[in-house]
Amino acid sequence: MNIPRICLTGVESTGKSTLAPRLAAHFGGMVMPEFGRTHAELFGTDFTPDVLLAIAHGHRAGLAAIEAMAPRLIIEDTDIVTTAAWARMLHGGSTLLAKIPATAGLYLLFAPDVPFIADGTRQFGGADRKRFQAMIEAEFEERRITPVPIGGDFEAREAQAIAAIQNWLLHTPMPGA
Repeated sequence: MNIPRICLTGVESTGKSTLAPRLAAHFGGMVMPEFGRTHAELFGTDFTPDVLLAIAHGHRAGLAAIEAMAPRLIIEDTDIVTTAAWARMLHGGSTLLAKIPATAGLYLLFAPDVPFIADGTRQFGGADRKRFQAMIEAEFEERRITPVPIGGDFEAREAQAIAAIQNWLLHTPMPGA
């Protein structure tokens, strides 16, 4: 079964994790939570290349478990594109991660135009925030993916995301349809 997948991506503290469950509820789907955050909360934020690869594999395993439940659609709170961008940011490259394909059908790229809120796991505030955004954009460019930009305050982000998903779903077959 080919379940439509939408990925929310962008730098830290831009509303992805807050918006993901709202979008899933709106469209009758399920959320694949940000696996990197779960890993950071359990094991810390020493994101070595091996740890980033483990995060990528953990995300894939979680996604497979959700897909087995056959939801109408899946909202992914980040995916391999963001994890590969972390590798670029922290280690200057993402060679192993670049080989893992991006598989969401629609990418929503959240702009860093809202305040950064430090929470103990977030690392890239200040000037690093724009640099990290550039790393994510470079990852999209190398993968030849054109994400839909999402920006503004939370209400604007939600409205833009809903409109982008609705538009995309008009052209995407849904399971059971």
